[in-house]
Amino acid sequence: MAFSMRNLDPALQGAGQKGGIEIWRIESFKPVPIPKDSYGKFFTGDSYIVLKTTASKSGALHHDIHYWLGKDTSQDEAGAAAVMTVELDAALGGRAVQYREVQGHETEKFLSYFKPCIIPQEGGAASGFKHVEPEEYQTRLYVCKGKHVVHVKEVPFARSTLNHDDVFILDTQSKIFQFNGSNSSIQERAKALEVVQYIKDTYHDGKCDIAAVEDGKLMADAEAGEFWGLFGGFAPLPRKTANNEDTADGSDEIQLSSAEKGQVEPVEAESLQRELLDTNKCYILDCGLELFVWMGRSTSVNQRKSASESAEELLRSSGRPQSHIIRVMEGFETVMFRSKFDSWPETSNAAPSEQGRGRVAALLQRQGVDVKGLIKTSPSKDETQPHIDGTGNIQVWHINGEEKILLQAAEQSKFYSGDCYIFQYSYPGEDREEYLVGTWFGKQSVEEDRAVAVSMASKMVESMKFMPAQARIYEGKEPIQFFVIMQSFITLKGGISDAFKKYIAENEIPDNTYDEEGIALFRIQGSGPENMQAIQTDPVASGLNSSHCYILHSGSTVFTWCGNLTSSDDQELMERMLDLIKPNVPTKLQKEGSESEQFWELLSGKTEYPSQMIKKKAENDPHLFSCTFSNENLKVTEIFNFTQDDLMTEDIFILDCHTEIFIWVGQQVDPEKKTQALAIGEKFLEHDFLLEKLPHEAPIYIVTEGNEPPFFTRFFTWDSSKSAMHGNSFQRKLAILKNQKPVLDKKKRRGPVFSSRSSVPDKPQARSRSVSFSPDRVRMRGRSPAFNALAANFENPSARNLSTPPPMVSPMVRKLYPKSIAPVLGKLASTSSAIAARTALFEKTPPPIQEQPTEPGSSEVQMEAENATTETEETKGEKESNQDDVKGEEETEEEIDLPTFPYERLTTNSEDPLPDIDVTKREAYLSLEDFTEKFEMTKKEFYKLPKWKQNKLKMSVYLF
Repeated sequence: MAFSMRNLDPALQGAGQKGGIEIWRIESFKPVPIPKDSYGKFFTGDSYIVLKTTASKSGALHHDIHYWLGKDTSQDEAGAAAVMTVELDAALGGRAVQYREVQGHETEKFLSYFKPCIIPQEGGAASGFKHVEPEEYQTRLYVCKGKHVVHVKEVPFARSTLNHDDVFILDTQSKIFQFNGSNSSIQERAKALEVVQYIKDTYHDGKCDIAAVEDGKLMADAEAGEFWGLFGGFAPLPRKTANNEDTADGSDEIQLSSAEKGQVEPVEAESLQRELLDTNKCYILDCGLELFVWMGRSTSVNQRKSASESAEELLRSSGRPQSHIIRVMEGFETVMFRSKFDSWPETSNAAPSEQGRGRVAALLQRQGVDVKGLIKTSPSKDETQPHIDGTGNIQVWHINGEEKILLQAAEQSKFYSGDCYIFQYSYPGEDREEYLVGTWFGKQSVEEDRAVAVSMASKMVESMKFMPAQARIYEGKEPIQFFVIMQSFITLKGGISDAFKKYIAENEIPDNTYDEEGIALFRIQGSGPENMQAIQTDPVASGLNSSHCYILHSGSTVFTWCGNLTSSDDQELMERMLDLIKPNVPTKLQKEGSESEQFWELLSGKTEYPSQMIKKKAENDPHLFSCTFSNENLKVTEIFNFTQDDLMTEDIFILDCHTEIFIWVGQQVDPEKKTQALAIGEKFLEHDFLLEKLPHEAPIYIVTEGNEPPFFTRFFTWDSSKSAMHGNSFQRKLAILKNQKPVLDKKKRRGPVFSSRSSVPDKPQARSRSVSFSPDRVRMRGRSPAFNALAANFENPSARNLSTPPPMVSPMVRKLYPKSIAPVLGKLASTSSAIAARTALFEKTPPPIQEQPTEPGSSEVQMEAENATTETEETKGEKESNQDDVKGEEETEEEIDLPTFPYERLTTNSEDPLPDIDVTKREAYLSLEDFTEKFEMTKKEFYKLPKWKQNKLKMSVYLF
């Protein structure tokens, strides 16, 4: 496309070079820059050009150009703004999306630039209007519409203007009233309060009273009486009447037309296909509320101007002045435009015009304009950060049928592709212990195991009062958070679950389950010792890649292979993983290009393999959607330029990060809908609303309000106190607006007993690991539950919050009524004295040694005596200093003589459950032998603990 920069207005030259907003007002058909302190102030008699430049994390600049037309602007000025928008797009390389904005009908994207709202003022530059503050404050009435962004319109100050469906703001000299129609939503009321705050700060210098008036309270409320008095007294409100603005053409009928030389000709076709668009032409796609102008890359500026004028004329002739005109360039179509077509290729044939952009930049540079923003900046070389503390504690369960089997520490990072796993991770957050419960599905796992894993993980989260974030992860799509908490992660072929073995047997599939003595090839990847993986691949030469290191073994024969594109860090990771896969076995190093014959023989011969560096997908800016889900139908609305305040406690939101998605569930969401969070995420991936080809296996996180993990809050400027407030969205914002102290949920999450940290460090400290790591050695982080419990319990308890419930190793159900007695105590009273005696030893504090009978055959009593005599003064002082702590937990330490039962009968998934027990205190029925066995500790070690620590430790047993 030939374009002369001499025709570009000087005021537009150099625009869009860095992220931010730039605004010009059309004065005498020329663009005049507006000072930044006037951004957001629009006059009804003017036309404006607004340029929004966004710098992505990859370094590319994206532009959105809006031309805003006031209701009193002249047609000539509106036409000038439209033409200059086309020229500005050409100056920026022809990539911008252009929007026509009409006062009162702005797009949500445009309004999101000027949160909470824009309130256009009367007048304009052409009329010579100058804003003068009136001597007497003028009372104004506004109507507010919108749940995510607010359309504010001044309406006549009359009682007949009010209705039951909308939210109104009455601005008087001394007080601002918000009237909430009885049919308006909580979200609309909450958003309108942001407008109240804006009016208070802008027109009252932050000094005036605020009053909320509920529709239907009549004169019983003092503020309601004052409000109605301003209207001359109360009278029934009329029903809202539909007007032209409320009945805009929202027809689903779509018509594609070509626009050439001012003529619009319909395109006849049975269905909309990408092939209908010719790169040498411009087209108009009429969708009712939106009118798209598609401009081929080979079209001239004059062709584009002509097509834009034809679109304007089409709206005028059809009586739709409020409809939006959106102009898109070939190769840079919006998601909304592409979604209108029945089929759209994944990649466009038109390549970005880097040469054209370079020529534009060179010409501007010769004119003395700084053009660094027109050239694509270099992408950041920073590695993706996990935003999760890697020094926490992890437990992993293997799914086999209807049960889950807890893995030993040495095996908890070895997953089979044919199986499913559940993991629970706890780690220190900023001011509390954070939890993550997730499921991992192998590529070859069967649906039966997947369903069981999801069900069990959901029950674990529910038993912990929805405190943990929940993750659904597929093999090959693991997020960096998963790798960091696993640290040394190994994926093995095949599976060991009964369901997998049954599946391959019924389908006559060869069993390729990993064999330590067989032939196996592992690809090594990762970014460091705290994030390294070994992925078993097919043992063939085509599975190699020059950008990776590999481990190949056949029995005691072990080869290591390093591609030419690998670094010394990659090779170090390979050595570390070698000590996990084949420790203490001699290896033969193979450099790419100088391999031995034996190496190729194990890989079934030498063949071609990839030699290019594997490129990582650039991390793009996330998108936030509000959603409604009913009858398996999912509807989403994108929220532009989102902040934490957009997360309404009554709603469910989806944060699409392009490689993973988060489902955020507000506290006030209906309980039934909370259980559908995972289904909502899966449906979102299925519909692919952003047309980004995000796979169904992408990670899904479910987070609840008040329990947001740091790898979610990093996308916001986060204030944790907001999610800790009580009430609905409107009540919370009203409390803040009235300068009232918000009611906070003071409930804090307690760290589990095996954690020895109280806060997250500024930077996760690297943990060194010996290269001679043995698979049988227990990792520092995954120590035995007994050792971790002891370590945490011997911390200074005065440092923790005494108002919180006891710490937990694993999910457990807390007592709703701590002082209640189990309803079957009458039946339990007849148990034998022997069981009662053992229970007493388990529950009650040992009496002083001088009063304790010491029979020769009572080894347990002797251990209690030893514990009493060896108690040091330091321990006594610790007990005295923590009397308040013990009192604060006396409800959970209630001493009741109860019988004991085996561990297997006390679990919730027991095949032979106990019918007559208090399910809120299962741990109290556990026998001492089973207890010490589960914690891998001796009775002597148990009795050396103070009584209150014994009770806390008992409550840590995982029975749910």
